[in-house]
Amino acid sequence: MADQRARVRAPELRGRGWLNTGGRDLRLADLRGKIVLLDFWTFCCINCLHVLDELRPLEDKYGDALVVIGVHSPKFEHERDAAALADAVERYGVAHPVLDDPELETWRQYAAKAWPTLSVIDPEGYVVASMAGEGHAEGLSRLLDELIATHEAKGTLHRGDGPYVPPADAATTLRFPGKGVRLASGSLLVSDSARHSLVELAPDAETVVRRIGSGTRGRADGAPEVAGFSEPQGLSLLPPREAEIAGYDLVVADTVNHLLRGVRLDTGEVTTVAGTGRPWRSTVDEHAHDALAADLSSPWDLAWYDGRVIVAMAGIHQLWWFDPVKRTTGVYAGTTVEALRDGPLPDVWMAQPSGLSVSADGARLWVADSEASALRYVESDALHTAVGQGLFDFGHVDGPADRALLQHPLGVCALPDGSVLVADTYNGAVRRYDPHSGMVSTVAGDLAEPSDVVLTADGGVVVVESAAHRLTRLAPGALSAAGAVTVAGERHRTERPPTDLAPGEVTLDVVFTPAPGQKLDESFGPSTRLEVSASPPELLLDGAGVTTDLSRRLVLNAEVPAGVLQVVAQAATCDAEAEHAACHLTRQDWGVPIHVTPAGTTRLPLILRGLDA
Repeated sequence: MADQRARVRAPELRGRGWLNTGGRDLRLADLRGKIVLLDFWTFCCINCLHVLDELRPLEDKYGDALVVIGVHSPKFEHERDAAALADAVERYGVAHPVLDDPELETWRQYAAKAWPTLSVIDPEGYVVASMAGEGHAEGLSRLLDELIATHEAKGTLHRGDGPYVPPADAATTLRFPGKGVRLASGSLLVSDSARHSLVELAPDAETVVRRIGSGTRGRADGAPEVAGFSEPQGLSLLPPREAEIAGYDLVVADTVNHLLRGVRLDTGEVTTVAGTGRPWRSTVDEHAHDALAADLSSPWDLAWYDGRVIVAMAGIHQLWWFDPVKRTTGVYAGTTVEALRDGPLPDVWMAQPSGLSVSADGARLWVADSEASALRYVESDALHTAVGQGLFDFGHVDGPADRALLQHPLGVCALPDGSVLVADTYNGAVRRYDPHSGMVSTVAGDLAEPSDVVLTADGGVVVVESAAHRLTRLAPGALSAAGAVTVAGERHRTERPPTDLAPGEVTLDVVFTPAPGQKLDESFGPSTRLEVSASPPELLLDGAGVTTDLSRRLVLNAEVPAGVLQVVAQAATCDAEAEHAACHLTRQDWGVPIHVTPAGTTRLPLILRGLDA
């Protein structure tokens, strides 16, 4: 636990308002006697969504002593909208109070630098720990045990109910549907994400034919009424031959379970076909793996391409492949670095790919790369960017593709004429990109977080309007340039304060502190690994590449005034005092904006895991 001699009084919680408190504003004084865990998050961020899932068991275990407070600190403009935040809190099953902090006031008071960041406040109101990234559940559990023991002995821990007030249940047929697919019958199958199930709708896109899944969060296989999903998203039909061999017709991206599930459409029977249920925290390799022995990470969408199911692995910024006949899986594109870089597969950079669609001729795989607000495509074993400029540039701007902007698109749909529709989620629009003219236009607006676009049997277009809990038909003109308009909206850029570094030699130090009760594990080779790259690549004259040392000498190019250092670090640990010690892998990646200036520092410290005050 942190050194009590250096305790810092926790700053007050300030923002625009509160959710999940029954209308009550909370102050730290109201929480005195409880351990408070602040979770700084933003609802676009896949790592933040992982942390929500990691915190659920801690909330269950320590519920009478621990109060989790979500502090929502937005990245995208859409995330500043209070109604959009309320939707996200319901969509992702957030079962604790949430402070709406659109101006990042509390974020700055707690010196948060990244999404997600966690801060722990003891029952006396002092900050005793902080950490960035995901994967801290075990360390937090040990820390909570220590804090509970200490403050029970002191008489400063007050057990009892916390301030969480659940919202009322909503009565809609669908609840935050995610993705859709057209069945051979003309019906539409939709992932009903917040109700943890699949729903088949008649061709009218409204009448319910059947539901597959129990409707409660789970991961059970079996008949449709007992099968369990956890926030399912993407759906992909298998070709008839592969379906006959595999024994199921449909693959489902069971996102929060980190699984792929197979569904027999005639019976609704559900079976697990890939994934262990554990989130991926490993090293990238080019090998094929037994699908049921592989760890996945928030699979978000699926498409049949290049003779396999391609998986948008949003949680680690990659595309994977899954072979339902051989029952194997592996990496298709991406290095896990979260950024935008084109080139030959697999050595490219992606940023939370969330939507997939294959061109009519099967040559192109279109990708909605959500966190980079980009439309990209795979063709001839290379990744290309059609629309998008980087992680922090977004907006609603039509026109030439090299100047057009999207805002966190989640869905994409290839059209028969070679153009593509984009579910431009945070702009509430459907956009059209025409590769022949190189132009982007808007074909529909005023939609509530569209997350997918589906072609119907009659050649029409249906939008999965997620935050409106429905499927919406577009006018026939959506399929043509004649039905589009040109929007010259605002351009936005999320500015993160750059780190001033001196040109020439700079020392990168990644500081790693094992969780309480753990030690570095050298049983299977070096316990640590560090990978460094830069955007633009010319920023680094020396120091790029992979080593096993967490300290690295970098040489920055004085001729490149600014850029981003991409740093990926990991450390293997094991339990220190256990007869059958469990092994753990901690992994974190950073995109560090830097400004190269003679006035800059010559040392860049990063914390891989901090249980530090």
